[in-house]
Amino acid sequence: MKLVKKIKSTAIRAIGIQAAAVTRLQDLIDDDFCMAVEKIFNSKGSVIVTGIGKSALIGQKIVGTLNSTGTTAVFLHAADAIHGDLGIVTPDDIVLAISKSGDTPEIKALVPFLKRRNIPLLGMVSNRNSYLAIHSDHILYSYVDQEADVHNLIPTASTTAALVMGDALAICLAELRGFSPADFAMLHPGGTLGKKLHLRVSDLYPSNPLPVVSVHANLREIIMEMTSKCLGATAVLDEEGKLAGIITDGDLRRTLSRKFSDDLFKSTARQIMTSNPVTVSEDVEATKALEIMQSRSISQLLVTEGSKLKGILHLHDLVREGLS
Repeated sequence: MKLVKKIKSTAIRAIGIQAAAVTRLQDLIDDDFCMAVEKIFNSKGSVIVTGIGKSALIGQKIVGTLNSTGTTAVFLHAADAIHGDLGIVTPDDIVLAISKSGDTPEIKALVPFLKRRNIPLLGMVSNRNSYLAIHSDHILYSYVDQEADVHNLIPTASTTAALVMGDALAICLAELRGFSPADFAMLHPGGTLGKKLHLRVSDLYPSNPLPVVSVHANLREIIMEMTSKCLGATAVLDEEGKLAGIITDGDLRRTLSRKFSDDLFKSTARQIMTSNPVTVSEDVEATKALEIMQSRSISQLLVTEGSKLKGILHLHDLVREGLS
């Protein structure tokens, strides 16, 4: 029990220290931060994010967030930069250097070369009096007074603060650019997130068979069509080939429960079907189609274009894509 108590106490203290460091960042958003955002927003080039050690790892995440929200960014390891990779930086770019101390040897070696080429430099630092802070055009001040460990050594609160400051930077730029859900979808075509934003009914239903019967089809014909197409439903078309209704497994069960006689198989589709079925157009977002199914407690949606039947979408199609 003593060990458990110690573990809980340590974890709670570590989280509390980092939470406090993040909260204090709100008071550090100053005019310099705003000018840094404006400089990136008005830039014609990319944001080159650099750092070393744990700051480099945070820098890579910030690059990912910037790229995914409409600001072109590239990660450049500070050690690689001073050993030949500095050529990646163009005159139109802006460099964002991340360093808690601001006095990291690799950063100090890199800064003069950036200044010699008149490359704008932004410093994300915890020390305003550091080499990086003094030589930066603008500072993203990410001060922390204590790391999460008892010896105040392990990069924890400082890296968390840098990460949150980078997120704030990215969000500000996204809002200035008017970055929309449609823009986000264009940059996230893969994975479940991309599917939720990008996938449409037209991407799903064409691979399904299309069960169809006429309004005059008898019960045997209806069952045969539904069984052969394996979608648990069939569309019903009138004499002009227009959509008249839908028959689902539920409709069949209700028909069988209401009457069972020698005339049962003489029942027609018109007598069994649900008229005015719920339909969807093929350009509707897949997530919207799922919402319709869930709100109506149905498993199939007929896909139409005006009065023309184009296909059928099943709940399984959406489940298979991980949208449910």
